[in-house]
Amino acid sequence: MSNIHPSAVIEEGARIDPTAKVGPFCLVGKDVVLRAHVELKSHVVVTGITDVGEETAIFPFAVIGEIPQDLKFKGEASRLEIGKRNRIREHVTMNCGTEGGGGLTKVGDDGLFMAGCHIAHDAILGDRVIVVNSVAVAGHCIIEDDVIIGGLSGIHQFVRVGKGAIIGAVTMVTNDVIPYGLVQGPRGDLDGLNLVGLKRRGVARSDITALRAAFQMLAQGEGTFHDRAQRLGDETESPYVREIVDFVMADTGRHFLTPK
Repeated sequence: MSNIHPSAVIEEGARIDPTAKVGPFCLVGKDVVLRAHVELKSHVVVTGITDVGEETAIFPFAVIGEIPQDLKFKGEASRLEIGKRNRIREHVTMNCGTEGGGGLTKVGDDGLFMAGCHIAHDAILGDRVIVVNSVAVAGHCIIEDDVIIGGLSGIHQFVRVGKGAIIGAVTMVTNDVIPYGLVQGPRGDLDGLNLVGLKRRGVARSDITALRAAFQMLAQGEGTFHDRAQRLGDETESPYVREIVDFVMADTGRHFLTPK
């Protein structure tokens, strides 16, 4: 156990891989699993029924797996699962789930969670998500793969943010965001597509052109937003446009941010 600093407090029952590192003044709870090559820098609290995936690094003063900030929580057993190779920076908080939300908060692989951000109970985050400084992701949110959330933004509870979308800084997102959407403004408006992100990922020009045309149809076509999406699904051959259509047609408890 040479990788565990003598000042760290490890509760009996914690499962720590021999390759994991636990720095000074950390607390690791009895139901915690730290997998291979996890590193807790210093002054980190990992508690609750929490599983931290391989090669994830957690920086000082982060609090991971504490009980939800939800008055309905009555101490029921619930979990937090964190995937592989995440970078969880200073003062980040991630809460476990609640019985009413399915009992699980889940974070995918290869995410970056910058200083001071919060991931609330029962949120489900995909892979390669970037959450910038002081962002608050509320309970029951679904954040799909490759989403970027700009600094000081807030995601309202039960909101879904589709794959590859980008949220500008200082934006309040109150409704669902379509895949690859660009949302910005004090009360977020769907202001276009995340073209920079699409190009960085190497998406073909033909697919980007199809997405542009789809966005214009959603913005200006006849009928309701759902009608336009359904018609778009009947006409498209692009898998990227199909992702938007499937997202819009799926069950949701919230309205959508629609193009201006």
